[in-house]
Amino acid sequence: MFKILTRNKIAECGLNELPNAQFTVSDDEKSPDGIILRSYVLPESELTPGLQAIGRAGAGYNNIPVDACAEKGIVVFNTPGANANGVKEMVLAGLLLSSRDIYGGISWAQSLQGETGVAKTVEKGKSEFVGPEISGKKLGVIGLGAIGGLVANACRLLGMSVVGYDPFISVDAAWGLSRGVHKAPDLDTLLSECDYISLHVPVTNDTKGMFNKEMFAKCKKGMRIINTARAELVDDAALLHAIDDGTVFCYVTDFPTENMLGHKRIVPIPHLGSSTPESEDNCATMASAQLRDYLLYGNIKNSVNFPNCELPYVGKKRICVIHRNLPKVINPVTTMLADRSSNIANMLMKSRGEFAYAMIDVDCPDLKNIETEIAALPNIIKVRVI
Repeated sequence: MFKILTRNKIAECGLNELPNAQFTVSDDEKSPDGIILRSYVLPESELTPGLQAIGRAGAGYNNIPVDACAEKGIVVFNTPGANANGVKEMVLAGLLLSSRDIYGGISWAQSLQGETGVAKTVEKGKSEFVGPEISGKKLGVIGLGAIGGLVANACRLLGMSVVGYDPFISVDAAWGLSRGVHKAPDLDTLLSECDYISLHVPVTNDTKGMFNKEMFAKCKKGMRIINTARAELVDDAALLHAIDDGTVFCYVTDFPTENMLGHKRIVPIPHLGSSTPESEDNCATMASAQLRDYLLYGNIKNSVNFPNCELPYVGKKRICVIHRNLPKVINPVTTMLADRSSNIANMLMKSRGEFAYAMIDVDCPDLKNIETEIAALPNIIKVRVI
C-alpha cells in the first residue's frame, strides 16, 4: 500500500486516479511514498527517506527543491499543458487590458459612486482611457510550448500578426502551430518589431532577469508586455525605467511584486492564469496519474529532474535503478543478475544530465536481497523492485 501526502487541496477527480486498493491519501502522512502539491513551498526537511516521487499539479516547480530531490533519487513530476487553456485565456484578457486601459477605466468609473450625473461624467471622461485594437498589430510569443502555442494560434484568429521565438521547440509543438505563425530569425528582431510580447518560458539561470536594461533597449517604443510565466523573468528596476522612458506602454503581470503595485501603467493580476476549475482538475488528474504509474510500474513521464522512461509492464519482476550518469554503472547489476541465473527479459535505460535511470524486467523469481546488494554498488542512488 502506497502512502500519499497532499500538501494543498487537490481536486477529487485527480485523487480518483489513485485506487483505494493500492493507495492511501491524507494531508498528515508522516512517511509518504509520494507527495502531491500545487504551490506549497516544500522544504528539504520534508524529503523523508521513504519518499519516492513528488507530483506538482501545475507547470512551475520552483517551489520544490528539485536538485536535492535528484540527489536523493526522488522523481519530481510536473503537468505541462494541463493548465494551458486557462493561461491562454488570461493572456488574451491581458492583451485587451494592456491596450484599452479597461483596468484604469473601471477603477475611475467605480470612483464616481455617490456623484450625480454619472452618465454625463462618463461620456466626458472616457477619452482618457482610449486605446488601440489588437487586430492588425504584431505579437511576439517567446516560448512556444503548450501555452505559447495556444496563444499564438488564438491571436492569429483575432487578426494579429504573430511571430514566435523558441530555440528549443519540440517537433510536436511545432506541428501544433498555425501556418500563419512565423518564426522570428532571432530574439532581437522580435523585440524590435513587436507591438506586444507574451512570455512563456520557465525561470532558469539563463532566463532569470532576461528582460533587463539591455533587453528593453532593443524593444519597439510603446510596446506592451504580458507576463503569465514568472515574475523573475523581468527585472523590476529595468521595467520601471522602461515604462518611465516610454519604451513600455503597459505591463500586465500575473505575478505582481511590491514594486509593481500602484503604478498606472502596470496591471497586477493575482496569479489567476490557471485558477480555473478545469485547469485544477486537469493538473490534479495528470499529476496523480504520473505518480501512480511511477510507484506501481516505475514509468517516468514529465519528470523535471530525471529522463522520461516508459516500458510496458507485463507482470514480470521489475528492477528500477536511479544512478549517476557514468560509464559501466549498470554492468555490475547485469552481472549480479547473471550470477543468479536470471534472464533479462526487457531493459530500458535513459539519461539526463548527471543522472540516469534503468528499468530491468527479469524472469528470475529469486531476487532475495537484490535491492540491498544493488544499492551497495558505486554510483547507485536508489533501487526499487516492483
